[in-house]
Amino acid sequence: MVTDPHDGLPPGGFTLGDPQWEPWHPREVTDRLAGLRAPWCVVAGWAVDLFLGEQTRAHDDVEIAVPGTGFAEVRQALSGYEFDVVGAGRRWPPESPAFDLLHQTWLRDPSTGVYHLDVFREPHDGDTWICRRDETIRMPYARLVRHTGDGIPYLRPEVVLLFKAKWTRDKDEADFARVLPSLDTDAGDWLADALGRVDHDHGWLARISTSGRELPTRGSVVVEQVVAHPA
Repeated sequence: MVTDPHDGLPPGGFTLGDPQWEPWHPREVTDRLAGLRAPWCVVAGWAVDLFLGEQTRAHDDVEIAVPGTGFAEVRQALSGYEFDVVGAGRRWPPESPAFDLLHQTWLRDPSTGVYHLDVFREPHDGDTWICRRDETIRMPYARLVRHTGDGIPYLRPEVVLLFKAKWTRDKDEADFARVLPSLDTDAGDWLADALGRVDHDHGWLARISTSGRELPTRGSVVVEQVVAHPA
């Protein structure tokens, strides 16, 4: 496969420019994906608000995660729309080689060009989620996904913070400050261990420690795994 020498991505694709977003609310996403067999959940900023039980800030988009092999189900459930593989300011059709190199797929209304949903295609081993940043960090989907009282699935907050730690934008710092006091001991220990694996000098580690928890010895928190079943 020929790739662009500058970023390792396939040549071509279309420039995203200034994409228009009218994100669906997580409630609407849940209703549209009702009956989906593959495990999925709301992630990123909206997952923080679903955990906290209130919307704490505006959201420019809405993102969900699904096992890579479950994306076909999502695509079928939303067959009236089109998906674009996105990365490096460009977009490709799902049939492009970029599909295997990038994990984000944006849902677009073909009649307006407006985007409504961002779908992350996640690595997994059967019923176990695998972290893209470190394959030793794993968790069964049965534990990874939580639900609100009215049935909206969302990613566990400590896992959300693990991904937000990579960027630490103002909104990520704000989300961390909101969530940290509400993490129980197990969740805080998991976050400290996982974050220590991917970035042992990260500034959040000290803040987790001073929140009243002692940082676990690296590797002391058991990374949860289950016997994998064929996907």
